[in-house]
Parts: sequence; C-alpha cells; structure tokens
Amino acid sequence: MSITQNPQFQQLTDHEAEVLRKIRQETHDKNLDNISRTRAYLDFYLDYPEMIWSFLASMVSRNGGYNMCDLEGEWFPKFLDPPIRQRLFLTYERANWLIFRDAYSQLLLYSYSTKKSSPMFHLLKFLDVSSFMEKEWQMFWEHGDKKRLLTALIINEQNVIHNPVIKHPVYKKRVFNTLIFSFEDYLHFSTVLFPTCEGELYGASVNGFKSVSKRINIGKRLASILFDNRYYSLFLEFAMHTEHTASRHDYEQYFPGNKKRDTPFLRSTYPIIQHHFHEQGDWYKERGYHKKWFSQELNHRHPAHLTGWYKKKQKQLHALISLKELFTPE
Repeated sequence: MSITQNPQFQQLTDHEAEVLRKIRQETHDKNLDNISRTRAYLDFYLDYPEMIWSFLASMVSRNGGYNMCDLEGEWFPKFLDPPIRQRLFLTYERANWLIFRDAYSQLLLYSYSTKKSSPMFHLLKFLDVSSFMEKEWQMFWEHGDKKRLLTALIINEQNVIHNPVIKHPVYKKRVFNTLIFSFEDYLHFSTVLFPTCEGELYGASVNGFKSVSKRINIGKRLASILFDNRYYSLFLEFAMHTEHTASRHDYEQYFPGNKKRDTPFLRSTYPIIQHHFHEQGDWYKERGYHKKWFSQELNHRHPAHLTGWYKKKQKQLHALISLKELFTPE
C-alpha cells in the first residue's frame, strides 16, 4: 500500500503530507548504492551526534561495501563462480537497501521533529516503519536515552531484513543454505572491522548470521566497541578522513609496507540496482520481540583488537583458494 492509499493519509495536514513526500524522496535519492548510504549515515551523525546508531550504520555499511568488492577482487573469483558471486552481491545489496529505506526515513523524521520542536513519530506508519519504533522514538523524545534508541534501531533493522532476506525462499536456498556460506560462517571469515588511520583494526567476527538474536547481539557488541572511549576518536578520525570507495584498500593503505590494492572500487565494478519494495507487514505485530534483546549483557569472549587476527585470516583464506586452484583441473 502506498502512502496515499492509506485511508488515514487523507486526515494528515498539508505540512505532514509534504514532510512525508520529502522524506520519501530524500531517502530514495540517498539509497542509490553502498557509497551513498555510507555517506548519508555519516553526514546525519555529524549533524545529529545524539544519533549514535547512524555512525554505527555508516561503519557497518563500509564493511558491506568491502564484502561486495571482495567478490570481484583478486581472490574470490578464483574460488567462486560468477553466478554465486552475483547472488552474494545481490544479497548484501538487498539487505542494505531495505535497512536504509526503513532507518533513514526514521532519522529524517526525527530531523523534521527537531526543527518543529514537536514529535512527529505518528507519521512513521506512513513510512512502512514498525509500530515498535514509534514507541521507542516517543520514549527517546521524552527521556533522551540514546543508548536505548541505538539498541532499538539494531533490533528493528535485523527484524526488517529477517523475512524478506534471511528467510526469503530464494536467498535461503541459494545463499544461506549453501556450503560456501556455512563455510565462511563457521570459520569466521566474515568480520566487521573498524579501522584507524594508524593501520590498526578493531571489530568482531560475525557468525550465526541466520539467527536474528545473534545478529542483534553482534550489533550491540559492535556498538560497544565503536563507542568505547579508548577507540571512538580513532574511528571517527578514520571515517572523516578516508573516502569510502568500498575497496579494502581504504584501510589497507594505512598498513605498514605499502600493501597493493587487490579489491576494486565499487562504482567501477557494479551497476546501480533498481529495487522494488514489497509490503512486508509489521514484524512487531506479527512476531513480537524478546526482552533479552534489550539486555545490557554482552559476550566479550573475543578481543576487539583484530589487526593480527585479520592478517592471519587473510593468509588462511588466500592459502585455501590457492590450494583449490592447485587441485582444480584445467
């Protein structure tokens, strides 16, 4: 159902209808590709520093771009056939497009609310946003608990992609239930990295991706690392001074030894994908949520400093790919 087809739309004021139109348009324009999303999230955080989720989203979006460009870099084409690489790219792209469409419209509505000095969160329903977030935004407006809002947005985004991507029959069969995905998941080759201009890497490896609770937990763990007082200024410096091209060279350029670039730039590799939104319903009304998702307890079994670990994992991955090449007949 489009905005104008909603029966309640006719009851909106002209100003409210115009705000919704502008939000839809700006969200659409900035949802072009991974580069534009990453920039939009960071810009919004710089304008509204209380919106800490937006900085987290920007840094995680960088990693989404790295994963996309890996698929057409020096190594992955030796290991994965073109149809598999294309499916993986489209999976990353679809998930990130859906999250941005949902979350960035919320951020913009918050921006309009601050300009008006009056909450406008009753309009979220016209932006296909869950009723779960309407309550959370209202609570934030009244109490200003930015950490709770951060967690709420993490919970929401992972539920937003759960049915249309993770549980979608096509993605489920052709991506998430494949041997290559299970292999990467099990060996923790998928890692969200927060780089610094000193060439150090922090972050957490991602596994158990098919579980919404595990994805929420990793989101909270990543947030705790990103906003750790010991590292936050280093991550912000990197984000401010390093153009996002989606090549891993964005941060590998800071490694000692002048590492050569072995992954391409996103915009010279992939076309713009035209997405279509399919009505999903309200995940909160359909599935509800678990109170444990708001729990402050985090599993910190693994260290956040990953420079040595990452370089070792890259060598392992390259060795496995070279081994496969060696035993693959011409």
